[in-house]
Amino acid sequence: MKNTNNEFEIRGLNHVAMVCKDMDRTVDFYTNVLGMELVKTIDLPGGVGQHFFFSMGGRECFAFFWFTEAEERQPGISNPRANIDPQVVFNDPKAITSSHGSMNHFAFDVAPDKIEEYRQKLIDKGVTVSEIMHHDTSITQAAEEVTEEVWVSSIYFQDPDGIVLEFAAWQREFSPSMGDRTDYVPAKADDRDKYRKMGEKFAAQMAELETA
Repeated sequence: MKNTNNEFEIRGLNHVAMVCKDMDRTVDFYTNVLGMELVKTIDLPGGVGQHFFFSMGGRECFAFFWFTEAEERQPGISNPRANIDPQVVFNDPKAITSSHGSMNHFAFDVAPDKIEEYRQKLIDKGVTVSEIMHHDTSITQAAEEVTEEVWVSSIYFQDPDGIVLEFAAWQREFSPSMGDRTDYVPAKADDRDKYRKMGEKFAAQMAELETA
């Protein structure tokens, strides 16, 4: 994608820092399951904890803190209480929410022709993985297969701490001709009731489609 930032020359991701409960378990998952190289380990001063970095390729890293005094994970607050999956999204949408200031999920970029292969590879490694979700611009924002309107295809899974991870494959460039929009009005804090009503209307529409 073309860099359209005229304010700062942001070159991409440097690193994102998550928090784990057990660094040994985290190292095992990210090196042996996802195949990432552990490129930097730090014992923080004063017994604060540890900070480890895993390579995502180039100079981009996926990093973890382990804090001596960290609180336990709070599903539905610190991160979603369920993996993102088509059935979860439509039947229990609150299961994929997390609190303000949280990181809901992290997506790794993969090639479109690899996503089915990678899904099976994760399953073979004992990881529970969602069905492939082809995100499009329809009313449900999901297609059963790749069409010209699908802009990204995704699979979702969780690490040992319940962090939701995604393998995402771009299918095309964004384009208004394909239904991509940039004119939705940003929601404000007091718009929750408005969106709850939109959710009720959407549920009714889905019910009608199922009975049609």
